Amino acid sequence: MEKVIETMKIENVRRLLAALVCWFLFATEINAAQLLDEPTVSPNVLFIAVDDLNDWVGCLGGHSQAHTPNIDRLASRGMLFTNAHCQGTMCNPSRISLLWGQRPSTTGFYDNHYHVSKHPEFLKSHISLPEHFATSGYKTLTTGKVFHGGVNLKQQFQVVGPRSGQWLKGLDKKVQNKPKGWHSTWDFGPQDYAKSKFTDHVVATWVTEQLSIQHGKPIFLACGFYRPHVPFFPPRDVYDSLKDVQLPRIDENDWSDIPDAARDVSMSNSKIPTHEWMREKGRWKEAVQCYLACVRWTDQQIGRVLDALDHGPHAKNTIIVLFSDHGYHLGEKQRWSKFSLWERTTHVPLIISLPNGIKGRTNRPVELLSLYPTLIDLCGLPENSRLEGISLQPLLEDPKADWKHAAISTLGQNNHAVRDERWRYIRYADGSEELYDHQNDPNEWHNLAVRALSPEATSVIERLRLKLPKTNLPQRRGTN
Repeated sequence: MEKVIETMKIENVRRLLAALVCWFLFATEINAAQLLDEPTVSPNVLFIAVDDLNDWVGCLGGHSQAHTPNIDRLASRGMLFTNAHCQGTMCNPSRISLLWGQRPSTTGFYDNHYHVSKHPEFLKSHISLPEHFATSGYKTLTTGKVFHGGVNLKQQFQVVGPRSGQWLKGLDKKVQNKPKGWHSTWDFGPQDYAKSKFTDHVVATWVTEQLSIQHGKPIFLACGFYRPHVPFFPPRDVYDSLKDVQLPRIDENDWSDIPDAARDVSMSNSKIPTHEWMREKGRWKEAVQCYLACVRWTDQQIGRVLDALDHGPHAKNTIIVLFSDHGYHLGEKQRWSKFSLWERTTHVPLIISLPNGIKGRTNRPVELLSLYPTLIDLCGLPENSRLEGISLQPLLEDPKADWKHAAISTLGQNNHAVRDERWRYIRYADGSEELYDHQNDPNEWHNLAVRALSPEATSVIERLRLKLPKTNLPQRRGTN
């Protein structure tokens, strides 16, 4: 009997030891899994800006001849925001808004003439996106056009690469005999010098070099490509690769139902070409071909950057953000350039790719203003209380997540467009309005706000009016 009892005691001890071993192995496995799921270092950020790129990219389907295999492959490995919009419909206000995280109506920067450098009080009281990363322990680098103008890049970034201009002196050759008074950059046509000397090739080369080396700390690397900004100067072989270019669709009576304020605002810049000139001179198709070629050329440079990332030491721990600062008209609504509150100008490509993140697309209306708070969330940085944008992290986790927000674009004081998943509502400073149903009128040819409104349209206007900015500061003027 005593032997039986002793045997039972030994067996119980064995069972206890076995249970303890199993528990230890299980706990160890959990901890290992957690370590594998959570990066041990902060993620890098590759921040790619493309100037004046509208939705003429393959993954957005804006033009049947848009050939952008590299932007498309980035979209396939990340989240494509198909309904993304800029805050300001020209370079300076758009970039100030997304890089400092406030709306143009809050900052008072509405046009390209007044830069932040003329307002030292603004720079002292606001922290830009790259500054925020630098103070959070990141190494910050830049090349190309990220900020617009009037910014001391060495105050915003720790490492500054080449920032080649839109014109390359001694290389770019004038093509068009444009009317007197047009902006000096307005030109288009193929160029014949070596591809390695093109502005965006130089930018891409510098980025590939930075992506090939270790930096000792996480990096925030911002690069900006100039094309397809004017002048539309693609390499000749890229230009020649396009045949039988298709022109955008227009409605000859498109302007018959827009308010006078829309005419005044959208045609306020006398330095841009008119659609009448493009048609009368027979230059419309040539200009479209040059724009499409510039898009192809920039896409090739983006491909070089993505290849360098994929084959370098930062491949597994880098967030990629690609966006355009605003859209662009190439005859749509019978106008050219930006400077409007219609879809062609506000709608922009936006892709965010996360290491091992969810892949897909979402049609929720989003703003470039959201990039700053989104990157703070993704990288675990301290909050910035001045930011007005809404983080996109919920949509990166679930592209169909509940989303009550709209996208707001601004052109001048108290002129705003509000975009949701179906509707575009525009209200001008004088109170005049436009309303477009994108489900049935994607070209925005029929302004419902000047017709006998249906109960649905009335309800839409009332709902979207509530989203208009409450603050509308006057245009800032320079201090010197």
